Amino acid sequence: MNTSSTSSTSSTPTDGALPDPHQWLEEVDSQEALGWVTERSRAAEDALRDGERYPALHAGIREALEASDRIPLVSQVGDHLYGFWTDADHPRGVWRRTTWESYRTEEPSWEVLLDVDALGAAEGVPWVWQGAQVLRPTHDRALVHLSRGGADAGTTRELDLTTLQWVPAPEGFAKGEAKGRLAWHDRDHVWLTTADDPTGPTRSGYPRTARLWRRGTPVAEAAAVHTVEESDLGLFVSHDQRSGRTVLRRALAFYEEEVLVLGAEGPVPLPVPASADADVHGDLVSLRLRHEMDGFPAGSLLVAGLDDVLAGAARWTAVFTPDERSALVDATWTADHLVSTALVDVRHTVQLHSPAADGTWRSVDLTDLLHLGLRTVSVSAVDDHDSDDLWLVTTGFLEPMTLSVARVGEDARSSVEVELLKAAPPRFDATGLEVSQHWARSADGTAVPYWQVGPADLPLDGTTPTVLHGYGGFEHALTPAYDPIVGRSWLAHGHVHVVAGIRGGGEFGPRWHQAALRGQRHRAYEDFVAVARDLVARGVTSVARLGCTGRSNGGLLVGAMLTLYPEDFGAVVCQVPLLDMRRYHLLLAGASWTAEYGEPDDPEHWAWLSTFSPYQRFDPARPTPPVYLATSTRDDRVHPGHARKMAALLEEHGRDVTYWENTEGGHGGASTADQWATWHALPWSFLHARLAG
Repeated sequence: MNTSSTSSTSSTPTDGALPDPHQWLEEVDSQEALGWVTERSRAAEDALRDGERYPALHAGIREALEASDRIPLVSQVGDHLYGFWTDADHPRGVWRRTTWESYRTEEPSWEVLLDVDALGAAEGVPWVWQGAQVLRPTHDRALVHLSRGGADAGTTRELDLTTLQWVPAPEGFAKGEAKGRLAWHDRDHVWLTTADDPTGPTRSGYPRTARLWRRGTPVAEAAAVHTVEESDLGLFVSHDQRSGRTVLRRALAFYEEEVLVLGAEGPVPLPVPASADADVHGDLVSLRLRHEMDGFPAGSLLVAGLDDVLAGAARWTAVFTPDERSALVDATWTADHLVSTALVDVRHTVQLHSPAADGTWRSVDLTDLLHLGLRTVSVSAVDDHDSDDLWLVTTGFLEPMTLSVARVGEDARSSVEVELLKAAPPRFDATGLEVSQHWARSADGTAVPYWQVGPADLPLDGTTPTVLHGYGGFEHALTPAYDPIVGRSWLAHGHVHVVAGIRGGGEFGPRWHQAALRGQRHRAYEDFVAVARDLVARGVTSVARLGCTGRSNGGLLVGAMLTLYPEDFGAVVCQVPLLDMRRYHLLLAGASWTAEYGEPDDPEHWAWLSTFSPYQRFDPARPTPPVYLATSTRDDRVHPGHARKMAALLEEHGRDVTYWENTEGGHGGASTADQWATWHALPWSFLHARLAG
């Protein structure tokens, strides 16, 4: 193994069969690798913290993240509203609850249930909150999920909500550190899934087995209810404590799953396409289609009776059917209704669907009632069994977040009332800024939408520093959202920020996503560079003043820009990225993404993967723009070796590369407001220096 900080060979890994001189950097916690990381991270901080810009950016970002007048988002369980909160005094946060009456006031009174900072200090562990589930109907116990440093792998403990003490063994439930969860079945039983099971993890590192564990018994005696193949992605369990129904989800691949309803004779699979998303609610099933089924087009939302579905005699009704301009974003159940959110030309709409006595469904469009405009809305049920009320969270590029509750009466057509509960104040000066939507023409002629945020009186002379952001994968749509970090770090300086809705995402439903899957991945990259070139052609900016940013799959996207289209950008920011597509399936959760990218060990698949894998596509004969690479040592989803090896390769060839790695934070990159401020202030300082300096 080569443990030097630079390779002694000048060969470039352009072929997956060649030795990789930087593979030693995949050893996450080795002394040699961490020494390499520390040296470069310190150099990045020394370079980017020099001067007045960085302290101002860091302070502004941290102030926004810790602002006391942020909206405290909550969820209802019983008579209380529960929420998690961080601030300057509690950087790792507190889990707390209040009442509806108190929540409606400007200064609610909160009962703190768990102080994560105090717990971490007492135990000497950098605990990070991962959520909690309260026991119903007594509401006196909770299963609390925590992780070390923000990793996906975590622990679960049982908390007594009357004494606020952990329930000790052997009475209390506790899961060791591993990917997986505990979930309530009833007071004396929990569902256990863990990658640290005797059956072992799946190839992707997720649990294979679901067990029912009885209180007071050793975990080794927990009864196995279902086990999936090692080649599957994983097994996940949800149990509704009110209806008593348990649903198992056997993830076959990223876009394929078998849904099983647990009956008296064991798990019974729903006879629906594996590529569809099925959701069981009471005696109904909703189905979101990724592919055409029985004449219903891909992207449709269907409903049918559960008994009919299980009997193979489902009579499906379409409550949403897409067209060329629209796409289903989400669907959520209330006690008696199904609510869908959809995009029309990447603009949000909301519909309420209600079953009639004759078995038909009626739909009511709520979009005008909600006055959405160019804002994004997130809709969720306040209590999906006992209420038809809805939480509504809205946000826009220049409109701060608001939280409302929509109360749906018996006649949904005429009795929906919206109550504004909370409104966040502005975090940056948006005076003189405007939002506009534009369309670029990709290489194959496809029109690609993008949002532009910047000065209304922008001079179209190519002089404005501009940052283009994208993702383009996993059906994820990028829509308007208020980001005080972008606002304070970039927009407030008179610069332009652009968000591209490229193929691979979900902006236009399954067809938009599938158009850039696997061997068609190049379409996403052609779309992104088409937006970049359109910005230059319109005079918004110039190549020298145009940067791009991306995280995770978006890191792969901008990594492709670095090696496929380096002449089109003046700077690249690439965070927690995939970059070595020859080995990604061998690293951590990488095997779970072969449905998106392909299987590198298959020669046919490697033939297309090799055309865009940034680590393999680097060409020493071509120039590259300055690049900032960042990751987290504790990222156990996308391996930090991707970013490390790319930095080493670029460094080996004398390129302008800045590398920084946080020691915790998981795939998110950071765990506290101070860490988040550093995570963001460093790359924005880099972009100012390279594009606006």
